[in-house]
Amino acid sequence: MSETRTQLPKSNTGIRGLDDITCGGLPKGRTTLVCGNAGCGKTLMGVEFLVRGATEFNEPGVFMAFEETADDLIKNVDSLGFSLKALVDQKKLSIDHVHIEHSGIVEAGEFNLEGLFIRLACAIDAIGAKRVVLDTIETLFGGLPNPVILRAELRRLFLWLKQKDVTAIVTGESGIDTLTRYGIEEYVSDCVIVLDHRINGQLSTRRMRIAKYRGSFHGTNEYPFLIDEKGISILPISSLSLNHEALDERISSGIPKLDSMFGGQGYYRGSSILISGTAGCGKSSIAAHFADATCRRGERCLTFLFEESPSQLMRNMRSIGLDLEQWVSPGLLQLRAARPTLYGLEMHLAIMIKAIQEFQPHVVIMDPISSFWSHDENFEIKAMITRLVDYLKYAGITALLLNLSSDGEFMEHTDTGISSIIDTWLILRNIELNGERNRGLYIIKSRGMSHSNQIREFMITDSGIDLNDSMNTNG
Repeated sequence: MSETRTQLPKSNTGIRGLDDITCGGLPKGRTTLVCGNAGCGKTLMGVEFLVRGATEFNEPGVFMAFEETADDLIKNVDSLGFSLKALVDQKKLSIDHVHIEHSGIVEAGEFNLEGLFIRLACAIDAIGAKRVVLDTIETLFGGLPNPVILRAELRRLFLWLKQKDVTAIVTGESGIDTLTRYGIEEYVSDCVIVLDHRINGQLSTRRMRIAKYRGSFHGTNEYPFLIDEKGISILPISSLSLNHEALDERISSGIPKLDSMFGGQGYYRGSSILISGTAGCGKSSIAAHFADATCRRGERCLTFLFEESPSQLMRNMRSIGLDLEQWVSPGLLQLRAARPTLYGLEMHLAIMIKAIQEFQPHVVIMDPISSFWSHDENFEIKAMITRLVDYLKYAGITALLLNLSSDGEFMEHTDTGISSIIDTWLILRNIELNGERNRGLYIIKSRGMSHSNQIREFMITDSGIDLNDSMNTNG
């Protein structure tokens, strides 16, 4: 028997990454609780939800604040490019500040929210609002110890919002042993999003998880997110399924004799390539040849440097006959340098993704990924690189990653364990023969193509890289 399933109506948030994680957005016509500690981005998520709704989905919104004044809110989000005043003038947004002085509250008789309903109804009806944000809900209940009344009024508030047919976000502060201060809001909300701002190894990271979503499938992991000049960016990046397109086109490595080791055609476009090797074996030189070949085809190459400056790289490559500077001015080559310790892992990832989206490269080079090992978080490093490689594969961008290996017998593994997600893996190593120290290159794997199993002697000359046909390592 065929089974027909009714999909829960959802409201697109427009927030980068959030609609992917929620599989379409927040529950339409229902209330979502966004909770977290101070500075984690609760208010900003609510503001961006309203701004995106007004500007992208033609859904006016109401922001009711219980702590910040309207003027303070407008000034605070101006730096993110959100002009709340313009939206207010266009009748697409209404901002209302409800001032509550707890010192003047005396509990007498039954507590109810009728006054709030009237005030909120006027704001909704005035602009035909479809979205509502209440920030921060605990302020309403300060000094009221009876949890039965609190729960009843919260349930009545959420039911009232549902009857008004608005999609609402209610923000709340984290509790000690509960998601919120009173531990009640999460039970009466249809969707609960938990935000967290933590410090690990002197580096800060914001993370988000969906603790609850009634009637809908959703991502259950903890996702890093960032706040930049364009608002909130949540980074699922790695997809839920492996369904990216595998391209048949081949592109040159820039080294003819290296191409010959892949049947004379080079790498698959859109694949991921890893070059591992000890210090001084020529990893950056191979990457520079690949960048040069990319630009010669009239394609764009974006290189992320984590150990040397762009000027130093271009000077060093001139010594082997490569003039990378000639590609910078025409906009074919972009070199971005940053110390690994400058940001946390997720900030590095977000900055790289942003640069990729802006530059739209055909090839991305990371030199080297091993520089992140100082963070001593191999699991998170692997997760970061996996998400980046996955993102590049879906975009059809060829990725070349360089990895510094230690001397010894265990070069055919990576400290972060990323070799399993790599399509093509080359190893460079220094080999001592007959009193000489020579460089050798061989291919560990290259998925979907025939490739050489020989160790080639690898030489760096004044005119670039050259490879000898084979190398005897038994001397």
